[in-house]
Amino acid sequence: MGNLGDRLPAAARAALAGCRGHFLSALMFSALVNILYLAPTLYMMQVYDRVVPTGGVTTLLALTLVLAAAIGTIAMLEAVRSRLMVKASMRLDDGLARAILARLIAKGQGGRGDPSSAQAMREFDTVRLVITAPTLIGVFDAPWTPIYVLAAVLIHPLLGLFVVCAGAILVLLTVYSDRATRRLTRTAHGAATRSVIVQEDIAQHAELIRALGMGRAMVDRQIAERAEGQAAGAAAQMATVRYAAIAKFMRLLLQSLALGVAAMLAIERQISVGAIIAASVLLSRALQPIEMLIGGWSNLQNANEAIKSLKKLLDDSSVEPVTTALPAPQGRVSAQKVVVRSPDGASVLLKGVSLDLEHGQMLGIVGASGSGKSTLMRVLAGGITPEAGKVMIDGAETGMWDAERLARYRGYVPQEPAFLTGTIAQNIARFTTIDPRYAEDLDHRVITAAQVAGCHGLILSLPGGYDCLIGRGGIALSAGQRQRVALARALFDDPAILLLDEPNAALDAEGEAALLRALDTTRRRGATIIVAAHRTGVLAAADRLLVLSNGAVDCQGPADDVLAVLAKRAGETAGNVVGLKGATA
Repeated sequence: MGNLGDRLPAAARAALAGCRGHFLSALMFSALVNILYLAPTLYMMQVYDRVVPTGGVTTLLALTLVLAAAIGTIAMLEAVRSRLMVKASMRLDDGLARAILARLIAKGQGGRGDPSSAQAMREFDTVRLVITAPTLIGVFDAPWTPIYVLAAVLIHPLLGLFVVCAGAILVLLTVYSDRATRRLTRTAHGAATRSVIVQEDIAQHAELIRALGMGRAMVDRQIAERAEGQAAGAAAQMATVRYAAIAKFMRLLLQSLALGVAAMLAIERQISVGAIIAASVLLSRALQPIEMLIGGWSNLQNANEAIKSLKKLLDDSSVEPVTTALPAPQGRVSAQKVVVRSPDGASVLLKGVSLDLEHGQMLGIVGASGSGKSTLMRVLAGGITPEAGKVMIDGAETGMWDAERLARYRGYVPQEPAFLTGTIAQNIARFTTIDPRYAEDLDHRVITAAQVAGCHGLILSLPGGYDCLIGRGGIALSAGQRQRVALARALFDDPAILLLDEPNAALDAEGEAALLRALDTTRRRGATIIVAAHRTGVLAAADRLLVLSNGAVDCQGPADDVLAVLAKRAGETAGNVVGLKGATA
């Protein structure tokens, strides 16, 4: 598997460094355990060479007590070593799980189908669980195999040579096992990742699948994805089992042959009778770590593939730098020549879009479907990073801000509002965690946001009110209810910047009236508002308009000037289509 420290980026290396003490202690205990494992060998030699010929019962009792103490110490050291591995696993989780989850959120814009993030926490758990598996104990025991070779050499050089040759045979089996399973393990890993992606699609769109009668097709697709992975995984496991069986056969055979070699030496009176049994025990103990490695090779291969995915996810080049804490933004928003490509790079979604909005102003973004409105809103909200150009808040590029801190001053309603599993109150509060002593203050802030959004009564009408569970596993809100609760979430803690993407697409007359009141309240407190909409009644109060066409700015400026340009181009129908001011609202 190579050196993990060299193969992982800084975050993983730092986490592993925190576990170094545990690993070194486990290695030291492994040395003590392997030295003490010589006790049964010495016990047998003394019993056969001293006790049996002399009938020394007292000597047998003393030797037995010493052996019991040695075995008891071995048991204690192995228990401590196992605890160290568990502690190391937990320490690794504390040091790296947060970084992985943070990178998953930051990399979410890369698409749910990105193999490096599809099952990142499962990959991490695969690596973490290998630490506590018996296979790693074999890795720790392997360096101490020379102890048993040396003990065999001290009995007779021929026995030492026999142990070395036996070990070489099992090492060759390990190499062949690696060659036989590496490609299969990689194939199984890739198929498992694709299978997870399909499962996510099925779970997220189950209602649509049922409605359109795609259930059987999706099941067939999932079974096909699983079949490839299952076949490769089964083949890898079979290969591992096959080589493990061969290794076990060879170990038992070599152990028996060691008895034969020792017996021959004893017949020639080159070693004692007790050394015959000792030779077999020494060989068995020397080969045990290698046999453990062969038996757990598939686990090591899975961990190896998991490390590759984690390395891709935790690439150092994508780690956000530590930023200086800038003052709370007033709300000036600008963008300069923003360019965004589609995830596959085949098309340009935004073509050098620029805008400049003073704090307290309201900008309306209009354009046909596919013109780039939602993409621009996602860029302004920090959801995606443009390929070229920059977005600035109060004159500072967004990269100069801490992303989490900046988000507290920005409210955002996406085109398709989504909620995480939790209560309505938790979602509106953006899952803010505070000291329980101040829970009442948080509740007040949540209710205030809902009241400004005009959905306080709506929430109270739901089962459990603010404690109603929503998101996956909770109750299903209607499209209009989702938009109104999403508006409350966006208005939580009075953000300086409010971004709304089609906020009235699913609202009825009551909901749209509540939205207009919320916008008026937000404007009066001096917030900057950017709204993209098809139903343009919500843009009647806009100070400025920006018209997008095929990802480029068609025209922008003060609302009256833009309306005049559109009217000049298309006559009075422009007023009816855009419908932004006066009677056209």
